[in-house]
Amino acid sequence: MRVFANPVGSGSLWFDNLATATGTPVAYDPQARAFITMPPFCANRDVIGCNWIAPKQGAFCRACAMTELAPDTSIPNAVPHWAKTEAAKRWVLDNLGRWNWFRPEDPGARPVFHMLAEGHTPVPMGHVGGVVTISVAEADPILSTTRREALEEPYRTMIGHMRHEIAHMLWWRLSLRDDFLDAFRTTFGDERQDYPAALTRHYHEGPPLDWRSNFVSTYASAHPHEDWAETASHLLHLTDIADSFVAAGLSSADLPHPGWDPYMEADAEHLIHVATHQVMAVNHINRAMGLSDLYPFVLSQAVRRKLVFMHSWLRRGAQGL
Repeated sequence: MRVFANPVGSGSLWFDNLATATGTPVAYDPQARAFITMPPFCANRDVIGCNWIAPKQGAFCRACAMTELAPDTSIPNAVPHWAKTEAAKRWVLDNLGRWNWFRPEDPGARPVFHMLAEGHTPVPMGHVGGVVTISVAEADPILSTTRREALEEPYRTMIGHMRHEIAHMLWWRLSLRDDFLDAFRTTFGDERQDYPAALTRHYHEGPPLDWRSNFVSTYASAHPHEDWAETASHLLHLTDIADSFVAAGLSSADLPHPGWDPYMEADAEHLIHVATHQVMAVNHINRAMGLSDLYPFVLSQAVRRKLVFMHSWLRRGAQGL
């Protein structure tokens, strides 16, 4: 994610800022990719702290307008969890907008979000026909950690959930093209195999013993749909890590040139090379503080080939190129 210029003075602004350091209210314009001081602001600004602009007074911003169902606010902590969930959604949508997904110039359908709070039963997250269902309770760090450990996942965050579930929606969008499915099946396998049966087998038997050779995660080995979503998530992780590295003013011998834009990089293998070297360095720094690795994954050659495939389609797919 970029670091943004302050429109009314010196210093920088971060993606989630609602005001400058001196207290001037600001909002993010996702079309201009810049902060401005003039309303109209999103109607959710005072409800969940949304910091995006709206098309007119009293309207929702581009991101909040995609939420068709909001959580039941009578459920404890639903509102603060919803706020964190929408913030993660805005982050991922802005990342994808760097490749023109879901911007005004994108001719395709936008995702529809059902943001649900959890009462006495968990909310299954997923995607069906353009509708993305998210459990806002996963914004709770204790719940997220509990489920990460129970499912033996090395990484589980709301931004990660958003990337994964939106990736399913992106597959649905791309599957409408005549030239996508055959290429997908050659790389990931036939998604027409029984999905419920595949998940049942995965949860009862676990991943294949050699999963690390072919998949980025254990869950990716369950079914071609999950392999796609997990691989897409990792491409978005790595691209955003590289972009944030550059935006923070950090340097590396692997960077092609000052001001390099990872989202404009056409060579997927080079992008992956740079990003993985960056995360290894940050992993080393985290260990100095006794923290978990930022990116606790190892990418096999088979996974790298899938990431290259993914990069090709996500980078050009929004505009049908």
